[in-house]
Amino acid sequence: MTLTRLLEKTEYKILQGSTEIEISGIVNDSRKVKKDCVFPCIRGTAFDGHKFAAEVAAKGAAAIIAEEKVEVPADVTLIIVPDTRIAMARMAAAWYDYPARKLKMIGITGTKGKTTATYMIKGMLEAAGIRTGLIGTIETLFGDTKIPSTNTTPESIVLQEYLYRMEKDGCRAVVMEVSSQALMMHRVEGITFDIGVFTNMSADHIGPGEHTSFEDYMECKSRLFRMCRYGIFNGDDIHLGRILENHTCEVETFGLRPSDNLYAKNIRLVSRPGCLGTEFDVKGTLEFHAETDIPGKFSVYNALCAIAVCRHFGVEEEQIKKALAVVKVRGRVEIVKVSDEFTFLIDYAHNAMALESILTTLREYRPKRLVAVFGCGGNRARSRRYEMGEVSGRCADLTIITSDNPRYENPEAILDDIEKGIRKTSGKYIRITDRKEAIRAAITGGRPGDVIVLAGKGHEDYQEICGKKYPMDERVLIAEVLEEEKGK
Repeated sequence: MTLTRLLEKTEYKILQGSTEIEISGIVNDSRKVKKDCVFPCIRGTAFDGHKFAAEVAAKGAAAIIAEEKVEVPADVTLIIVPDTRIAMARMAAAWYDYPARKLKMIGITGTKGKTTATYMIKGMLEAAGIRTGLIGTIETLFGDTKIPSTNTTPESIVLQEYLYRMEKDGCRAVVMEVSSQALMMHRVEGITFDIGVFTNMSADHIGPGEHTSFEDYMECKSRLFRMCRYGIFNGDDIHLGRILENHTCEVETFGLRPSDNLYAKNIRLVSRPGCLGTEFDVKGTLEFHAETDIPGKFSVYNALCAIAVCRHFGVEEEQIKKALAVVKVRGRVEIVKVSDEFTFLIDYAHNAMALESILTTLREYRPKRLVAVFGCGGNRARSRRYEMGEVSGRCADLTIITSDNPRYENPEAILDDIEKGIRKTSGKYIRITDRKEAIRAAITGGRPGDVIVLAGKGHEDYQEICGKKYPMDERVLIAEVLEEEKGK
């Protein structure tokens, strides 16, 4: 493909060379440069691609895309653009022949609920015979392909490749999580979403390398609704007005009030041996009774969100109900069967806000005891440890503190900090550093009517120690414990 074709949707100025040259690919990692590729100079938090321009030219790059003049040989084309991230995203779309135009695109943004909502939507659409790709925090899925995620929303070059592969695989729709970081960094630039979704908003991702303020965080989220044809919003969120500022899409809402286009009534918590869920009546634009084996009021919001989206695809009531009843999301309030007498689940809650949310939700089911098993990652803010310890001390009947991803820190020092937080409360706790042994203690100590939550790692299948990731899937650990205990 010629550089001229790649740049057809990009504002640019030629500083030297020609755009009438054949390009072998788009590469934004200086270590992966190949002959005759185009290299966009991306400014990141740790590296600035502009500093590698001469190096990538020497490795054979045919063209450099930059925001300012850089020194490269005269036989290398140098293009200046206002924003290299926007240019890269638009070039990536052109390289793969604009795959998003051939798919029904659904983008979901918000602080919480994105992951669960994407799986619900995929399940409902596929129940209706609509082959659907999924891109999100845990993985990318299409057909038999499963790719673990490193970012909630992939970099634009990777994203466009995934969309291309999905379209070639026969997908007719794609549902994806669109993070505030992705919107800020223009990873979805050039994509017009058929439907954009807003789940909710609370303070998160604010700090160095992320968003400078809550206002900035909200502004980035709101960008999706200037990139979609139809917007579906949580009508009960207090920040809805700010998210709707400058929107260009049609609007409908879901929630728990009759003023919402789609709403839930008669919500009831459902508790069975080894299972927690919810049931409710759907009202408004659709009317039927629904159930899901995911606990808590937030699961009702996620379900309403998914139902609101799938209504636009003509998914039938029975197909929606069937998908809702079986949907499971790895590491998100994921119930693991270990006993008929108590409930055991895995959740990704890895900060105080998320831990308090899951414990408060589970408390509503009136367990005999609420037991929390968790640790904290190393080389992260120490305040998180104190806060999580204090939350668990207040909200759980028993806390088992254990190791998470210690990274380069001493696991015992991390547990010391968590313990300080718990000691601010009257909560009972025990300390077992080895995570498998902590799980064993939770299972063997489980009592009838208990609800036990193993928090912090969720979908992760590794433990990071001193820069290396060692295989560690909590589901495997649980199975090993059950097998070992059975043999005693």
